Amino acid sequence: MADYVIAPPPVAAIPVRGGGLFPVRRIFCVGRNYAEHAREMGSDPDREPPFYFTKPADAVVTGGADMPYPTMTKDLHHEMELVVAIGVGGVDIAEADALNHVWGYCAGLDMTRRDLQAEAKKGGRPWDMGKGFDQSAPMGELVPAGSFDPGKGRIELKVNGQVRQTSDLSKLIWSVPEVIANLSRLVRLAPGDLIMTGTPENVAAVQRGDVLEGVVEGVGTVTTRIV
Repeated sequence: MADYVIAPPPVAAIPVRGGGLFPVRRIFCVGRNYAEHAREMGSDPDREPPFYFTKPADAVVTGGADMPYPTMTKDLHHEMELVVAIGVGGVDIAEADALNHVWGYCAGLDMTRRDLQAEAKKGGRPWDMGKGFDQSAPMGELVPAGSFDPGKGRIELKVNGQVRQTSDLSKLIWSVPEVIANLSRLVRLAPGDLIMTGTPENVAAVQRGDVLEGVVEGVGTVTTRIV
């Protein structure tokens, strides 16, 4: 038995539909991967090379649990996303083989301290504190990949019952296989890695008491309340 000098942290995990837990190793997030969202963020959507930021594994919030409004921000935004769970690792993965590395999918939210992100961008500094804060990644149940096609299907978020974001996975600038292939050239992907694939347009602020209900057609839902 390893002689740890402090107790090891618990393993972050996402419940799997039908039973079991999927351990989370790392969370990679694709930036500006829908054209209209790229435009609303002031960027050119014409297939710039994909870029990534990360969240810590223990940022996940599961089971429909409440999400505390984070400190140090007055502008907390929602970003609804399809999440890809890697089951087979690899490096330099071929695009044609990429989906064979996927264990499953879930619906997720990339919550963002937009004011901190904007301040960091303006100063040419990293976004970490705008994106990778505690409990910044609410996620629904993980479903095995099966016959799900990540290239199409409605993605939508309601806040207090009103539609805020709605689009289709076919509008991803970089498809799921392309993202997996590209990311595997930058890092060696491993079982337990998650990839948040980007958000559609109409990201906006939420307040304490707001109830967020997201859905990815063919995958499932994610729900949380801001408290």
